[in-house]
Amino acid sequence: MGRPLMDRVSTVPPPTGPTTVRADGPAPATDGPRPLQSRTFDDWGSLFGSAAGSFGLVWLAYENLLPFSGLVGFLICWYLTFVAMYAGVTALTNPLPVVLDRLASAMVQGAAALTAIALGSAIAYPFIKGYHAILHANFYSHDMSGVAPTAPLTKGGQLHAIVGSLIELGIAIAIVLPLGIGTAVFMTEVGGRFARIVRTIVEAMTALPSIVAGLFIYAVLIVDLHYGKSGFAAALAMGVMGLPIIARASDVVLRVVPGGLREASFALGSSTWRTVWRVVLPTARPGLATAVILGVARMIGETSPVLLTSGATTFMNYNPFNAPMNSMPLSIYFSVRSGEPLSIERGYGLAAVLLGIVLILFVTARLLARQRPSR
Repeated sequence: MGRPLMDRVSTVPPPTGPTTVRADGPAPATDGPRPLQSRTFDDWGSLFGSAAGSFGLVWLAYENLLPFSGLVGFLICWYLTFVAMYAGVTALTNPLPVVLDRLASAMVQGAAALTAIALGSAIAYPFIKGYHAILHANFYSHDMSGVAPTAPLTKGGQLHAIVGSLIELGIAIAIVLPLGIGTAVFMTEVGGRFARIVRTIVEAMTALPSIVAGLFIYAVLIVDLHYGKSGFAAALAMGVMGLPIIARASDVVLRVVPGGLREASFALGSSTWRTVWRVVLPTARPGLATAVILGVARMIGETSPVLLTSGATTFMNYNPFNAPMNSMPLSIYFSVRSGEPLSIERGYGLAAVLLGIVLILFVTARLLARQRPSR
């Protein structure tokens, strides 16, 4: 005869984990971590409720009970109170890992929001303060020769400073671009004891104060060689500031190029120079463009080097090798410190133009550095 019925019933091993009691009997609890990234309605309520409650509490204590005032202090106290209240409210219904996750998330997101607000305010402030000046067409088509600082915004412009900065920047880039990338190639591809010395000098020069670069060009070119203040002298001072930035950033980019690409090129019989030119540099092209942008952003916004080497003018000068040549940072400096409201507004408008030029250069470099689709 067959086996007994109980022997033919397959046995299911009992759950080993803890059980939860339900209305219809005990059931095995789910083993596994609780998804921390998903938020329920209670989580959102805790977040916004803590924000609103901390705001009301800080407003009552900061503005009415305590002898404090000021927007910055209010925001700091509000943020600290919000973090503490949010952690306490979350701990009422969640275990410790969830509380720590929510607390860390609030702190990281708060830091990111603070950075975004600081960057946005720094960009928006010149446009807000100088938008009356940049709305006039003469601001981009005239210089300030014969125009008083108290003249209305419909007279004069900053064409001489814009053109002067672009000429000086072009000369500086033509000098430091091959030197910076060539130095990075030497440090990365050649190596040796002298390459380590060069890397140490480049890293030290990245922290060089801008006034030291201006004093160096001023002492050598203007005082010793009696060359005179000019756009070329300012371009050399800007180049001293941008060269270590480009060389150091390019060195970092070239060092992350996979070594297998070099080995494959050498295995095919290519020389070191041809490997660098055909394999390494095209692979690192987006990173090299970013390195150049970092150097350009450092050079175009420097005031101390051009203050000592270029000379401030109010007229247009297209020759960088003869006579002083104004630039945007220098014109901003003298316009803002003049004390005249209209001149200050011209300075803020020129600062907005400077930010716009840097943005255009960055977008252009990223488009040029974009990898072309392979055929």
